[in-house]
Amino acid sequence: MNILIIDGQGGGIGRQLVTALREACPHAVLTAVGTNSTAASAMLRAGADHAATGENAVVVGCRRADVIVGPIGIVIADALLGEITPVMAAAVGQSRARRVFLPVSHCDNLIAGVEEQPAGRLVESAVRLIADMEQQDTERGR
Repeated sequence: MNILIIDGQGGGIGRQLVTALREACPHAVLTAVGTNSTAASAMLRAGADHAATGENAVVVGCRRADVIVGPIGIVIADALLGEITPVMAAAVGQSRARRVFLPVSHCDNLIAGVEEQPAGRLVESAVRLIADMEQQDTERGR
């Protein structure tokens, strides 16, 4: 399974995702794309197999991924303090990959009906979903 982790700003959520996914899905290929070099570096240090930075890396990564995971802002142009370009948001939204979003309410994007939770709890939930997907894919012979 090829998992694309996208994050921006300081890469804190992405770093937590990489660490948890490395443990839960040891055979998965983890590609980290940061909207900036700080985020990419944080995810690479956490154990990503590959890391890149910027708009084109998001576009290419979305074409190759089986699963895309990150804060919900990765599908909202100008989110993450303006780091998500319209091209990035479209690439994530139009990808054939399965997408797992963490419902993080920031940058004037509020998510109704979702209780605020610590980032660690959101990461745990996302990783459980992805680990279940990997198990189902294994059982189906994918």
